[in-house]
Amino acid sequence: MDVRGILKAKGTEVTTIRPDETVREAIAVLGERGIGALVVSTDGTSIDGILSERDVVRSLAATGASLLNDEVRLICTQTVQTAGLDDSVDQLMSTMTAGRFRHLPVEVDGRLSGIVSIGDIVKHRVSELEGLTADLQSYVSGTW
Repeated sequence: MDVRGILKAKGTEVTTIRPDETVREAIAVLGERGIGALVVSTDGTSIDGILSERDVVRSLAATGASLLNDEVRLICTQTVQTAGLDDSVDQLMSTMTAGRFRHLPVEVDGRLSGIVSIGDIVKHRVSELEGLTADLQSYVSGTW
């Protein structure tokens, strides 16, 4: 399976936040939406950065509560690796493992087109393994 297939199953909605919003506002959105990262974007289609829960926690540990009034642009990851629609699940896993991050925005023709999380990949892998298990059980029981 590739990114196109994952997005077809989960949808292409991405929650974004402007770089001039406060960290406090970003935390509120993360909590309300029950998500682990926001794509930082001035217009909702460009990718200016990504802000993860990990970014927030590390910055809070270093700066303290005053960070909550700072702009998102000050703590977000500004060099963002992205995925394309034809990238395979194996490529995504490799990229996420090497970069030690859990969210990968999808970019098509320079525009934000979705986001894939490690949870999406795990869900895909579990589904794949369940199918393989069912096939093997059918084969062993002779009902193939």
